[in-house]
Amino acid sequence: MIAVQTKKLTKTYYLGDEAVHALREVDLNVEAGEYVAIMGHSGSGKSTMLNVLGCLDRPTSGIYTLGGNDVSIMDDAQLSELRNRRIGFVFQSFNLIPQLSVLENIEVPLFYQGMLRRDRRVRSQELAGLVGLGGRMRHRPRQLSGGQQQRVAIARAMANQPLLLLADEPTGNLDSHTTEEILALFADLNAQGRTIIMITHEPDVARHSRRIVRLLDGRVESDARVTGESPVA
Repeated sequence: MIAVQTKKLTKTYYLGDEAVHALREVDLNVEAGEYVAIMGHSGSGKSTMLNVLGCLDRPTSGIYTLGGNDVSIMDDAQLSELRNRRIGFVFQSFNLIPQLSVLENIEVPLFYQGMLRRDRRVRSQELAGLVGLGGRMRHRPRQLSGGQQQRVAIARAMANQPLLLLADEPTGNLDSHTTEEILALFADLNAQGRTIIMITHEPDVARHSRRIVRLLDGRVESDARVTGESPVA
């Protein structure tokens, strides 16, 4: 099954009269269960790719399908529904709500889906245990390390059982040891069948994926499987 597919995906911005071609006819297929890193220098188009794949922005032209749904033709309400139910986001800055506990932060997507409180609590407890925070469930973000906060963010992203886990520089605020722990967690989730697309500019982080797509000037420069000798070495 193809989880993510783009065909001639193009995104053009205008700064006054000047056209900025952020994406130029990008073709990309990601099978369900794949773990893909998208790399590129500043200005390569990777942030725009994240926004389009996450249904946060619309392509100027081309086709984007997520789980067989043509995202390109959806209105704002449909995009919001798809984003809330089929995509889990993990950000560099964690984006946790400081007044809420670990469990309450994980529950947020389930609240907006209308899940009963009892069921939300059971699901959030399961996810807290999954990411190794079974003993921190009542803590608030300020009482957690950076790595623990990112674990909460990953659990929250998994709450709605998304088709796609989309991570934006997920280790950018972490030290090297904690980075390895978070990447190991992503690897575990992928081994369980989760589809992951990770945006990163760090070769050492990208090497933990199974496939690396490199963007340059809005186009796919290379697309290679990760082997013993990394294509980003």
